[in-house]
Amino acid sequence: MKTTIAAVSILSVLSFGALAADSIGIDQAQNREVIGTVSVGSVSSSPMDMKAMLNEKAEQQGASAYRVIEARTGDSWHATAELYK
Repeated sequence: MKTTIAAVSILSVLSFGALAADSIGIDQAQNREVIGTVSVGSVSSSPMDMKAMLNEKAEQQGASAYRVIEARTGDSWHATAELYK
């Protein structure tokens, strides 16, 4: 549980200026329309890699923002994000 909370925190705090979709928090998501979810996973990647993968998938789906709703670490990474218009 602590690992999941730490991973979600890391993924939501990191930001990149050149990314098309914004990573947002729960407060920012409340007034936005949900358009779906995306998931990513990898055996050997960092939190920054996972954020980049989520951003790429969000952009492919036409999202302007996404919020990490689940993240797991261990032998491999997995993260799920909710997409917003």
